[in-house]
Amino acid sequence: MLYHLFDWLKEEGIRFSGIELFRFITFRTLMAVLLSLFISLVYGKKLMRFLQARQFGEGVRDLGLAGEHLKRDTPTMGGIIILLAILIPTLLLANLSKVYVQLMLISTLWLGVIGFIDDYLKLRGKRRAQAKGEAYKKSDDDGLAGRFKILGQVGLGLIVGATLYFNSEVKIWREYMGTPQQAQADSTVIVKNVNGQAKYYVETKTPITTIPFVKNHEFNYSKLLPESLRSYDWILYLLVVIFIITAVSNGANLTDGLDGLATGTSALIGVLLGIFAYASGNLVIADYLNIMYIPDLGELSVFIAAMIGACVGFLWYNSYPAQMFMGDTGSLTLGGIIAALAIIVHKELLIPIFCGVFLVEALSVMIQVSYFKYTKRKYGIGRRLFLMAPIHHHFQKQGYHEVKIVNRFWIVTVLLVILSIVTLKIR
Repeated sequence: MLYHLFDWLKEEGIRFSGIELFRFITFRTLMAVLLSLFISLVYGKKLMRFLQARQFGEGVRDLGLAGEHLKRDTPTMGGIIILLAILIPTLLLANLSKVYVQLMLISTLWLGVIGFIDDYLKLRGKRRAQAKGEAYKKSDDDGLAGRFKILGQVGLGLIVGATLYFNSEVKIWREYMGTPQQAQADSTVIVKNVNGQAKYYVETKTPITTIPFVKNHEFNYSKLLPESLRSYDWILYLLVVIFIITAVSNGANLTDGLDGLATGTSALIGVLLGIFAYASGNLVIADYLNIMYIPDLGELSVFIAAMIGACVGFLWYNSYPAQMFMGDTGSLTLGGIIAALAIIVHKELLIPIFCGVFLVEALSVMIQVSYFKYTKRKYGIGRRLFLMAPIHHHFQKQGYHEVKIVNRFWIVTVLLVILSIVTLKIR
């Protein structure tokens, strides 16, 4: 809103000191980080006291884990402050006319509402038990039914996929492969001066992605289909987007089991996605790195900066020993944001790398459940590969303190993020 206000003032000829700063994405990005940090730090404490006063505390299952009794009644639904710390700076500082910003605002609100409903239903169940004088025991059946969560994630996948495929403002510039003479004769070719040299580009809307560590690193999804079906590649693209958003969102949700684990991991991944968005949204940098240039993508840097600031600020209250949990309001939203951003910057094939922690957490649950069902069917009694799933609880059962587990998972994420950045040049 401030961006549009100052833009209007310039058009009206009203100028004052500092107004030109809002033209620069870098300035607005830095301001977004500071504002989101301020909101999450200052108003996070107010939210925590509000939740404590109304006894919006987390129920804890008796899993036999060290220190789990200390977490009982810790305020949950802290993801509300993450949502506010993302949305407010973005609304104030970003160019809201850009489709990518609009899409991320919708994604944040969409999953935030689903997570909030889930958290609210869990708290309602706890309050009902307390009103009856019964001991509340948290279970997997509490909250929003799993099928409704999946339905919500599928719905967001359809929105994101359909927007990226059909919206006329979503386009990619690819280098024109003909001669300069042919380029000048072709009215569809875009000529840009990059570092004093004329460069020729053509716009495309084909659903392509980047293959890491490969020289000719662009892959068209339509190539997965027979030629006779390639006109229906949008169906394949929607299915891919739905799968990615559902998988990453649930992976982040499963990771949110130790103090600060999902929050810190999401912040580190956000830094990577911010680098990708800024590089692909800047023609000079994209040309230097020989990566696809995506017009208007750089504006997402403001949104991503707000997300990083929100996570870091929330970590003040969520680090061990946690004073507040984000709940599904935060974890589902952060996972969905990361998935949507990765798709928008065409780096979805890198997700198994930079979201490695989310992937391992989700796989550990899938493997544990599958192995248990298989052995129960074969031997009559279920067996387990891990002491407990998700895998961070396995390490807790082995005697590792949760701070050590969280720190080591962060270190692994840092290494995976660096490896992902390296793909910009090594291929």
